[in-house]
Amino acid sequence: MNNIRIGGLASGMDIDQIVSDLMKAERTKVDKLEQDKQLIKWKQELYQEINLDFANFILDTKKEFGLTLTTSTGTLVNRSVDNLDWVKSATSSNENIATVSANSSAVRGTYNITVDRLAESFSAASSGSISIGDKSNIASQFGLAVSDKIEFTITTNKGEKKFTYTNLDTVSLNDIVKDINSADLGVTAVYDSTIDRFFLQTDNTGSDNWMKITDTSTFSGGGTFITGDASKLQLKYNNGGSSVSLVNGQQYSGVDAQIDFGEAKDIVMSSNQFTINGINFNLKSTGSFTVQVDTDVDAVYDKIKTFVEKYNEIVEKVSIKLSEKRYRDYKPLTKEQKEQLSEKEIELWEKKAKSGLLRSDSILSRTMYNIRSGLYEQVSGVTGSYDQLTEIGITTESYISGSTGGKLVIDETKLKTAIQNDVDGVLELLFKEPSDALASKSESNMTAAEIQQKRSESGLINRLYDNMIAGMKEIINKSGPGNDSATFRNVKSNMLIDFITKYSGISMLDKDISNIDEKIDDMYDYLDRVEDRYWRQFTVMEKAISQMNQQSMWLMSQFGGGM
Repeated sequence: MNNIRIGGLASGMDIDQIVSDLMKAERTKVDKLEQDKQLIKWKQELYQEINLDFANFILDTKKEFGLTLTTSTGTLVNRSVDNLDWVKSATSSNENIATVSANSSAVRGTYNITVDRLAESFSAASSGSISIGDKSNIASQFGLAVSDKIEFTITTNKGEKKFTYTNLDTVSLNDIVKDINSADLGVTAVYDSTIDRFFLQTDNTGSDNWMKITDTSTFSGGGTFITGDASKLQLKYNNGGSSVSLVNGQQYSGVDAQIDFGEAKDIVMSSNQFTINGINFNLKSTGSFTVQVDTDVDAVYDKIKTFVEKYNEIVEKVSIKLSEKRYRDYKPLTKEQKEQLSEKEIELWEKKAKSGLLRSDSILSRTMYNIRSGLYEQVSGVTGSYDQLTEIGITTESYISGSTGGKLVIDETKLKTAIQNDVDGVLELLFKEPSDALASKSESNMTAAEIQQKRSESGLINRLYDNMIAGMKEIINKSGPGNDSATFRNVKSNMLIDFITKYSGISMLDKDISNIDEKIDDMYDYLDRVEDRYWRQFTVMEKAISQMNQQSMWLMSQFGGGM
């Protein structure tokens, strides 16, 4: 039941306005909580923005290096440093015979190559026009009875399938082509109606790819459909220079390529595209040629330079946030305050209010310190010429108090010299993998000593990635992943596991916001009680004044009546 509220009838006072003014003072407590909540939300957004920058830095630089490939389904696949194609250059003396490229594992030098034979698929084709009538259906095209039956089985290295066709006036040759191609047998059929020829071949080259056709068709006029000299399709293949019909039930294979690689003679490959000793070949014809493999100094330098530039961008972004001035007098605007300002004024105010929310933040400071110090430390277990970053001409700017530290600086001459002298040593310094036992183990299941050992055995860029990912996990625990969970999983598939298992997917800042929401709810309940109290008090006052007025009027009437 609602309390009756009397609004100044007796006193003549504007009780509504008085209570409203009194409640404004009380509601500043709610405004303070709402402002605290908004500051936490802004801080959460800033954390998530930086974390997305970290994620994109890792993904972009890995892609730039060629350390990841994206499949047709969008899945990222990691690649080995040995497969990088920008480290070594390879040139062919005769690109009419073969074109070449080199992986990073290729050894510098000159190689003599002879191509004795190209790899081929097995193929057969109609030796002449095959149709004797209308091509709309099999019966009319080949002069067959409607009741005749086409039946054949194709067996390949990938499987076997039987094809049967009756009611031949309802079947076209293109129907048979589609059925063969959709059977996933590793063979392809083609019918070109303009030249009236049928083609059949294995999809891949090499002797491991074969086909066998068993033709069991029954025609009232005799003959076969695919195999034999009297076949309707007239299929023939090249056999040592002679055109020969397919034999029923006989296996036919592709041909392997055969090359000499220096003194390594008679190397057999199933394809004309293959890799030997890190050199990628694409054979085009038979003959002899040479391959020259060398270090692509400019390409390697450019890749490292691009990485350093992107790293410096991250350092600058984080450094700005850590040193940004805090304007504590600029509180988040209340709804009433926003109504009194223009959009531009609100924008400028909130820019000040957000400034410095991550100033000297411990998580970001620790993450950047670990990243920076990791670049200074030696890489243990290297077999090349370099185990420290400065040895290849990369140093850091001087440390500035109150910031994350300097950016990386490249001595171009020294770096290019290091690349020319020992490019494998440069790659090892940057990308060395730790021991298998450490590389395959999740860091959440490692001891501090194991993590330290993993860092010491890792190349500097891999180490940087690991330290950055460790910081990203801390930020996720603090602020949550926002809308970028998929991106973080692309960086590392188990990135969110600890957040979900240990924190139930609720970040620390989310908990802080939830706690403030509870306080706001409690405060609104409190305000309702305070407002009710004010109204009760003023109602009592109004009643008292009303009674006094009535008594005064009675007394006046009494005095007036006695005169």
